[in-house]
Amino acid sequence: MRTRNNERQAFMDVTRRTLLGSVAACFAAGGGAPAFAQGAWPTRIVRFVSPYGAGGANDISLRILTEQLERQLGQQCMVENRPGAGTRLANEAVARAAPDGYTFLYAAAPYATAEALFGKLGYDRKDLQPVAMAVIAPLFLIISAEAPFKNLQELIAHGKAQPNGLTFASPGAGSQPHLAAELLFRDAGVKGLNVPFRGDAMSYTELLAGRVDATLTAISTALSYIQSGKFRVLGVASADRSSIYPEALTLREQGLSSVIAAGWYGFMAPAATPPSIIHRLQDKIVRILADADVKQKLFAQRAGSSRQHGRGVRRVHRRRDA
Repeated sequence: MRTRNNERQAFMDVTRRTLLGSVAACFAAGGGAPAFAQGAWPTRIVRFVSPYGAGGANDISLRILTEQLERQLGQQCMVENRPGAGTRLANEAVARAAPDGYTFLYAAAPYATAEALFGKLGYDRKDLQPVAMAVIAPLFLIISAEAPFKNLQELIAHGKAQPNGLTFASPGAGSQPHLAAELLFRDAGVKGLNVPFRGDAMSYTELLAGRVDATLTAISTALSYIQSGKFRVLGVASADRSSIYPEALTLREQGLSSVIAAGWYGFMAPAATPPSIIHRLQDKIVRILADADVKQKLFAQRAGSSRQHGRGVRRVHRRRDA
C-alpha cells in the first residue's frame, strides 16, 4: 500500500518526467489526413464522453466542436459528463464501451499520467486508440481578488508564513493543475497541499469563499470572474506570454523557471473501433479545427486549437512505456 509520502513522491516524479515530456511530445506535428472508406456511419446518436463536469474548459470546447460535428456528420452528437477519479471514470467507461463508432472519449491530460500516479487501472491503455488532438489550454495562476496577497511574491510569502503552507484547488488528483502546483511548490520552496474537486466550478467556489489560496486553471472558465473583478491573474505557466491572455507575466519571468504546463484535450475511441470510422471522424475534426469560425469561438474561450491527427496523441501512449 502506498503511503502519503510515497504518493507525493510519485506525483513529483511524474511531474518532472511527464508534465513537460509526454504532454509536450503529443503536440508534435502529425501527418496528413488519411484516406478513408465511405460507409453508412453514423446512423444514430454519437456519444462523446467528457471526463469533467459541465461548464469547465473541457466541456465548453467539446460542445463547440460537437456542434460542428453534427453538421459535418449529419447526426446528433451528445455530450455526456462523467467527472471523477482524476478522469479515470470517463476513461474506463469509454474503454469498456462497444467499439461500434458511437462512443468516444474527449480525453484530458491526466490520461497520460494516470497509470504512473495511481498504479493498476480498471482499463489498459491498449483499450483506447487516439483519433485527434483538439485543444491546448495554457494554465494560469488565479487567486481571489479579496485575498490578502496581490502578486506571486506575496502569495509565496503567505505560504511560507503558514504552518501548512499554501492550498491549491484542482479539478482532480493527477490533473495538470495539480501537477503544475507541485512544480510551483517545489520551485518556490514552500509547503503546499492539493485540494481536488470534481471540476473547475467547485474549485472556483472554494477560491471565492477563501477556503483555498489559489488554483492553476485554463482561463476560459475563469474569464467571467476575472472580468467582473472577482479573480486576479498572477501569471501563466508557459515558456512565453500567451496570446490568449497577454497581460499575464509568465511564472518563469517571475522566478519560477520550472513551472511550465498546459492542459490538452483530444478525441479517443475504443481500440477495436473500425479504422474507416476513425479516419472519417479524424478527417471531420481536422476540418473543423481549421475553420476560422471555430478558431474564433475557441479563442473567445481562451483555448487554442491543435490540428493534430492520431499520431500526436499516440506519442502519449509510447512515452508512458518509457
